[in-house]
Amino acid sequence: MTMRRRTLLQATALIPFGARVVSAAPPAEAVTPALIEAAKKEGKVSYYTAMDLSVAEPLAKTFEAKYPGIKVRVERTGAERLFQRVAQEYASRISMVDVINSSDASHFLPWKRQGWLAAFVSEDVARNVPADQVDPDGMYCNQRTHLSAIAYNTKLIAPADAPKGFADLLDPKYLGKMVKGHPGYSGTIMTATHQLARALGWGYFEKLAKQKILQVQSATEPPKKIEAGERAIAVDGSDYLFWMAKERGSPIEVVHAVEGTPQISNPMAVFKGAPNPNAARLLHAWIMSGEGQEFIVNLSGQYAAHRGVKPKPGRPLLADIKTFREDAAEVEKQADDIKTRYARYFKV
Repeated sequence: MTMRRRTLLQATALIPFGARVVSAAPPAEAVTPALIEAAKKEGKVSYYTAMDLSVAEPLAKTFEAKYPGIKVRVERTGAERLFQRVAQEYASRISMVDVINSSDASHFLPWKRQGWLAAFVSEDVARNVPADQVDPDGMYCNQRTHLSAIAYNTKLIAPADAPKGFADLLDPKYLGKMVKGHPGYSGTIMTATHQLARALGWGYFEKLAKQKILQVQSATEPPKKIEAGERAIAVDGSDYLFWMAKERGSPIEVVHAVEGTPQISNPMAVFKGAPNPNAARLLHAWIMSGEGQEFIVNLSGQYAAHRGVKPKPGRPLLADIKTFREDAAEVEKQADDIKTRYARYFKV
C-alpha cells in the first residue's frame, strides 16, 4: 500500500520543528533505578530507524550491554517507508513501534497532530540539546545531523576532473557515471530534493535526469555503489557513510558543493502506544545522553545534537560548511508533489 502524505494532513496549523514558542514540554525525567527495573521487566524495545545498519545495530548492541536483559529490535528501512509502515500499523490498530528515528523531520508533524507521540524529555535533552532542536511540547528532539553530499571515487575520477558543485553534474563528461537515491524511499533524499529544488529550481532535476543516472532507493546506497566502483560519482547520499568508507581506506572524496549542501536533521520520539514504554524511554534517554551521542559520533562522524559532544576528529565542523536551510513544514506540504515531479523526470 502506498500512502500519500496528504492522507495524514489536517487543516489545523502546527508549529514547525525548531520554531521559538513558549515551551509546554513536561519536566525533564531522570534515568532512575525504578525506570531501569521497569524496562528490564519489559525485556525488549523496538527501534524504528532510517540510520544505516552499520551504525544502528552497533548502537543497539552497546545499549544491550549497558542494560543486560533488554533486547533491542532494530527495524531499519528508508524513512519514507517507515512513514508508510507506521500509518499502516495504526490503521490496523497494531502497536509495534516503541522509539522511532527518521531522516525526514516532516514526519513528526502529522504524528504529533494525530496524537501518536508521547511527551518525553530526558535530563540530557533538557540540559544539553539546544532549544531549536527540541519540539516545544517535548514530543521529539533531533537525535543527530548529517548531510547529503556529493562524493566520488578517486580511482575513477581524477581530483582535477571532479565536480565542485551540483551544476557541474550536468556536464556531459559525467554521462552514465553517476548514482543517486530516491525521494520516494529515503527521507534524506526527500529533504535534500526539497532544498535543491528550492535553490536551483526543478529545471535542474529535469536536466540531471538526462545524465543516465543509476537510480537506487536509499541514501545509504550511493556510498556503497561508488565504494564498489559501480559508479564514479554519487549525486547524493548520507555523508557519514562516505566518510566511514574513506576511513576504511576506500578511494572516496566528499564534495561540499559550492552552491550549498543539503542538511538533514534526524528527530527521534517515543510513541504514545509503545508496547514497551519504560524501555522506550530508557533507550531514548541513553541515545541522547553524552555516552550515546559520543557513540554515534565516534563510529560514524555524524554531528551530535548534544552540545557537550565534540565532532569527530578529521571531520569538518558543521558551522564551516555552506548548507541549505531545512524546513520540515515545507517538506510536509510538498512531499507528494516532490515525488510526482521526480518520478516524471527520472521515470522511476
